[in-house]
Amino acid sequence: MTALLEVLQAVPSAFVGTCLMLGLMVGSFLNVVIHRLPRMMELGWQQQCAELRGEEPLAHPRYNLIAPRSACPHCNHAISAWENIPVVSYLLLRGKCKGCGATISPRYPIIEAVSGILSAYAAWHFGFGWATVGALLLIWALLALTAIDFDTQLLPDDVTLPLLWTGLLFNLSGTYTSLHSAVLGAIFGYLALWAVYWLFKFATGKEGMGYGDFKLLAALGAWLGWQMLPLIILLSSLVGAVVGIVLIVATKHGRHIPIPFGPYLAGGGLIALFWGQTLTQSYLQLLAAP
Repeated sequence: MTALLEVLQAVPSAFVGTCLMLGLMVGSFLNVVIHRLPRMMELGWQQQCAELRGEEPLAHPRYNLIAPRSACPHCNHAISAWENIPVVSYLLLRGKCKGCGATISPRYPIIEAVSGILSAYAAWHFGFGWATVGALLLIWALLALTAIDFDTQLLPDDVTLPLLWTGLLFNLSGTYTSLHSAVLGAIFGYLALWAVYWLFKFATGKEGMGYGDFKLLAALGAWLGWQMLPLIILLSSLVGAVVGIVLIVATKHGRHIPIPFGPYLAGGGLIALFWGQTLTQSYLQLLAAP
């Protein structure tokens, strides 16, 4: 293991390639998380409701991120190892189930490919070290949260809260920012959207966003520091506004149909992770220019 680490440290291309392959494999697992975690949450809620009513919780087959084995939702064909190779299997199967020929959603290889590409870029950007390890964890968590929020408009505490604490842990040694900045980032990140939520509710009587958005921004603040919060909020708001307008105009998406904000926070967080310092310095220089 020590020899392997020495090779990865000495040969940057090998390190980037390794992170690419790792990102592809993790992307395959993220597809499982995206599909199953909301269902696991729903089953948990059903059991809690039954207990509150004084009823015996219904017995369900074992269902978690490991069991049961992945299978086609149409014909229940068990997915073999060779059918689960990231991206490659989708191309070999031509996007169809081997058992029944049903179409496989292209989102599966897209998640795998994006995970692999971003993982490789993080390795190239940060180089061999703990900064890349943390960046990989952050990227994978944000990918899962993005897809789950798109599907269900939920940002599970099982992801957002560990992400927050992990950010603080990495910044104990100042990996991305000082611990002081990280703690303030978590506090201000939560309070910023919490304040917007209540102002909007008092003004309109409606809820403009969910509590998961507060926790996600708090987690990003814990990773990147309070200084990056304005940039993240600005970027996510701009992208969210553009996408919302496009959905309303192009697809006749109803104005009263909620649009998840988590994916745009995640996108803003990724941009800040890689280019936040550069963007902030360029903006300050622009302001200082006569």
